[in-house]
Amino acid sequence: MITASKKIINGWAMYDWANSVYNLVITTTFFPVYFIEITKQPPFNENVTIFGRSFVNTALYNYALAISYLLVAATLPILSSIADYRGSKKRFMQVFCFMGASSCSLMYFFNGNNLMLGIVCMMIAAYGFYGSLVFYNSYLPEIAAVEDRDRISARGFSFGYIGSVLMQMIGFALVVFYNKIPFLKNEGDAVRTTFLLVGLWWFGFAQITFRRLPKTIPAGGGKEKINVFSAGFKELKKTALQVKKLPVIKWFLPAFFFYNMGVQTVMLAATNFGSKVLNLPSTNLIITVVLIQLVAILGAWSISRLSMKFGNFPVLIGVVIIWILICIAGYTMQTQTDFYLLAMAVGLVMGGIQSLSRSTFSKLMPVTKDTASFFSFYDITEKIAIVIGLVSFGYIEEVTGSMRNSVLALVAFFAIGLIFLFFAQRKLLKQ
Repeated sequence: MITASKKIINGWAMYDWANSVYNLVITTTFFPVYFIEITKQPPFNENVTIFGRSFVNTALYNYALAISYLLVAATLPILSSIADYRGSKKRFMQVFCFMGASSCSLMYFFNGNNLMLGIVCMMIAAYGFYGSLVFYNSYLPEIAAVEDRDRISARGFSFGYIGSVLMQMIGFALVVFYNKIPFLKNEGDAVRTTFLLVGLWWFGFAQITFRRLPKTIPAGGGKEKINVFSAGFKELKKTALQVKKLPVIKWFLPAFFFYNMGVQTVMLAATNFGSKVLNLPSTNLIITVVLIQLVAILGAWSISRLSMKFGNFPVLIGVVIIWILICIAGYTMQTQTDFYLLAMAVGLVMGGIQSLSRSTFSKLMPVTKDTASFFSFYDITEKIAIVIGLVSFGYIEEVTGSMRNSVLALVAFFAIGLIFLFFAQRKLLKQ
């Protein structure tokens, strides 16, 4: 196939620009810091009681996110199959985008008196974000030739990092200069206004993507009278049978499952770790995360170039080894300087491993119209991994009383993923 025009490629990458503000502002910095600050104060005092059970505040945060990812894993396979069958990937992507963006904006009303509103909005926003990504990712093999997918996947992540940093800087300015802005009374107002702006940014810039992405051809031939749910299950079954016959993908998916379990957990829990374990000020955490995003742009670009020279699997193996070293260093870190140095290391490999994983999977796929169904296997692997990673992280903290032990446990996930990567590479070399 021939790679699509620059207009379409940049339009596709703009969705990363649009939705990455959620991933940075909501899941990584402002929302977790805001949530912890609220639940530190009376009547919570770092323990939140819901449905008759008391939770450590950070553990509850991880559990709530895990439930959202579990819902994504449970529903997206059939929805993606329906989207392939009907040729409606863009429509599904639009629905999930609106769901996520509107939930972010509704967080504007979240304060210490309505904790459940914040938790529910956080969960729905996560569902919308990751739901839309299934269909977004599935466009990659449709618009990019095999030899261009590493580069174009990295472009998407780079767009995302740049956009999210800009939104982060806007939010940071609101927090720092709130007393000079007439409609803001305190830092809490500034943070909640940032939540509102994230939703507007996400939904607004996504319209560029929706205007430029091409229509997809229905795998079912566009037959309207057939029950789409039964057809969706048939489409899913067909894709599952294809996956079973692809030996490299059969090894790559479990590898991705385990190492991504570690990657996503580190990304989602790093801010909580810096705030709770090292007592870093909120301002320092926000600045650090902005620097991580800037470093990640270089990381995504560099790793895509390395993959062109050495191949995807050797580079993935090297990056996973670096992640193992990062987790060991995270367990032993003691000072703020340690945290900042380690954060820069995370930035270098964070975007690269995600970008290269996505493009590697797209290269291993056969030529097919069922791109959303295939990527649903990729995304369900990612979401279940996040569920297990977050629940394990929160549970280990609750049982041992230390987040450091949770960080050390992530080494096991990366190590298992590394083993599966070696086997996947062996299968590829035998082909």
